[in-house]
Amino acid sequence: MNAAQIHPLARSPLQSGIGASEPDPDAIVASGVHVIDVETRALQALRPRIGAAFVAACRRMLECRGRVVCTGMGKSGHIARKVAATLASTGTPSFYVHPGEASHGDLGMITDIDVVLALSNSGETEELLTIVPVLKRQGTALIAMTGRPESTLATLADLHLDVSVPEEACPLGLAPTSSTTAALVMGDALAIALLDARGFTSEDFARSHPAGSLGRRLLLHIADIMHSGDGIPRVGADATLSEALVEMSRKRLGMTAVVDDDDRLLGVFTDGDLRRALDEGTDDVRTTPVLASMGRNPKTIGADKLAIEAAHLMEEFKINALIVVDAQQRVVGALNIHDLLRARVV
Repeated sequence: MNAAQIHPLARSPLQSGIGASEPDPDAIVASGVHVIDVETRALQALRPRIGAAFVAACRRMLECRGRVVCTGMGKSGHIARKVAATLASTGTPSFYVHPGEASHGDLGMITDIDVVLALSNSGETEELLTIVPVLKRQGTALIAMTGRPESTLATLADLHLDVSVPEEACPLGLAPTSSTTAALVMGDALAIALLDARGFTSEDFARSHPAGSLGRRLLLHIADIMHSGDGIPRVGADATLSEALVEMSRKRLGMTAVVDDDDRLLGVFTDGDLRRALDEGTDDVRTTPVLASMGRNPKTIGADKLAIEAAHLMEEFKINALIVVDAQQRVVGALNIHDLLRARVV
């Protein structure tokens, strides 16, 4: 190894600033860049291994009639938990089992129709090797993800995914760094390949994340948040500006629909329309008909549309409220920007 390859923290304390009252900023930056460079090389080495074994692992998971059970010890266990969570949220039923607990009863959670994805950089993790015979005896498929293709776990597995790395980013070569990154990326690659193979959509993702912002955007409809019935601000075609203003004040949406005798929308009267009418010299709001000042081509939306579509309409046309209509242009609801905010759509 030449001087340029020496990790910055492997230098003497005087060179690196370790032990000094103020750490050397250049050494800190160099250390961070070194880690990124090492882990980038690890991922570049991983790319050519996405081949026949990867395809076979994906097929085995797609054919699984049960769940994909991820397991691993220590840092590999943390990665296994994350892989299980990613699989579960992208259409592949999955959960994590601690291999140490598996030997003390949790093996009962794993059945013969499941697929076990076991992570171990060394491939010699004792807790994993202890449960392998039981898994093999009950016929559970085993996919190993290790950094040593010749390891015991890799040899015993039905399929092996090689996630070996040229070096760890840790200057001591001890703490799992590049190896855990490679395992995490391989797990993500499996999850996304399975997602594509299943035809998993953003709507499917939203259904498993109903409380998240994406879930609200893709699942919440206008009918779920609109004001309906007596909560809709509306006046008849014979109403005056004064009557429209009273209706707006009562319903507190900043506007009112103007409808005919069959409840079909004729127009919308807003706070802005009132200000314009007064600016233009309207003498008496008690006698001036609302038809003279309302907007005659208002933007509307259907109750079956997504709430996020209302947000896009309001943003595009710089408006704060919408009337909801059915196919015959009858008024069935109303909402404003505050309703979208309360629903956390925007």
